[in-house]
Amino acid sequence: MTSCASRGPVYPMIPHIATSLESSPLRLHNALRRSKTVSGPWVTLPRAAWARLAHDNQQRLDSETVIRLRGLQDPTDVRDVAEVYLPLAQLLNLYRINHDQLYADSYGFLGIYPSRTPFVIGVAGSVAVGKSTTARLLRELLARSPGHPQVDLVTTDGFLYPNAVLDERGLLDKKGFPESYDRRALLDFVIRVKSGSSVVTAPIYSHTIYDIVPDRLITIESPDILILEGLNVLQPAPVGSAHLTVSDFFDFSVYVDADASDIRAWYLDRFMALRKGAFKNPHSYFREVALLTEEEAIQKGLGFWDEINAPNLVDNIEPTRERATAILRKGSDHVISEVQIRKI
Repeated sequence: MTSCASRGPVYPMIPHIATSLESSPLRLHNALRRSKTVSGPWVTLPRAAWARLAHDNQQRLDSETVIRLRGLQDPTDVRDVAEVYLPLAQLLNLYRINHDQLYADSYGFLGIYPSRTPFVIGVAGSVAVGKSTTARLLRELLARSPGHPQVDLVTTDGFLYPNAVLDERGLLDKKGFPESYDRRALLDFVIRVKSGSSVVTAPIYSHTIYDIVPDRLITIESPDILILEGLNVLQPAPVGSAHLTVSDFFDFSVYVDADASDIRAWYLDRFMALRKGAFKNPHSYFREVALLTEEEAIQKGLGFWDEINAPNLVDNIEPTRERATAILRKGSDHVISEVQIRKI
């Protein structure tokens, strides 16, 4: 690769990361010997064994930061960060180091020298399962890793069709289903970022008005890492289709998993908390829910779950779980109890 340095940008290894992580395979080996389940393409580690893979460094987050980053009604705390998310961030750094070196070697072989190829992470899972918390914590931890890479987080909410379009197509009650997204625009966005475009924009979604915000965009400028979070980011292309899909451009993906009955309870808890808070905003799409009695609001929330979110989970989201690189499994207490990593 010496000759490449004089002809174009270098994609360097990050020595201090590589050195600090070089014992990770040994730690993984020892953890697996103590407690493991190897099934098909997966290695399943109970939380205690997974936590032992972490090593001390400056990536730890304080309680105030965790509270700021976690979602409404999400109990994630500093212990969860230390035992679950810190090892995951360190594994992601290993993947990123090898990703950068692979692209450097490949581009050198081909004689092309683009400015950079961002590392793209997908985070998927049901509504109310905690995927937004996962995405925000990973962004924070990765941004604090050695070399301080630029990490951008984008949610797929911005690629939902506007409510007017959904209503026209009879899809307003299927918001969040794959067909409710402008999948062409989302794919183009990911391709442009992955291809190294210096500036890429994406629409902004407001949970207050429950719609795309007109004439407002988020700007992504040459990130080292892009995290794309959304319900259906692991969706494959339709059967029989030769088209690309966004997951084709992921270098690593995470699925946050739990039993549907538990997610239903968390969804209702969050819905009722929003009723006492955000839904009271006079601009809120759901402001009428704040005026309902508690029993009426419970029935409204359960209706949303049973008629929209549960079918989307069963038919579209959960079937993509095994396409992930890592599965974070939660128990009924909303806390991650085990981690599955794809080994092949």
